[in-house]
This record gives sequence, C-alpha cells and structure tokens, in this order.
Amino acid sequence: MNAPTLDELMQKVDSRYTLVVVAAKRARILTERGSAKADEASSKPVTAALKEIAGNRVGYKRTHAGIK
Repeated sequence: MNAPTLDELMQKVDSRYTLVVVAAKRARILTERGSAKADEASSKPVTAALKEIAGNRVGYKRTHAGIK
C-alpha cells in the first residue's frame, strides 16, 4: 500500500503537476544534501519528499498566475 495516498497529497497542492514539481525539487534537495534520516534510510528520496508534503513540512509558493 502506498502511503501517503494520492488523495491525501492532492489536498496539499492545487494540481497533479504541482505535486510532481514540488516532490521532484524536494527529492533533488534531499539527494544533494544526503540528508536522509536514519529511519528513512530505506526509503527513496521521492518517497521521503511525498511524506514531507503530506505532513505539511514542505510547501510551495506559486510565482506566476494565469495561463502562459
């Protein structure tokens, strides 16, 4: 079973695209810093990023409004 679920994650962001971008950027930061915690050592950076998003430990700020 996947945790957190997509439904839980979609409550934290406004679109699936935003979720992918925020998770990818956070996973990249975790990978570059090598800051995986001992209990999260077995999880992958993307999984850790999704858990942080679900736990409101990572947020985002939209810099552009409207359609390009």
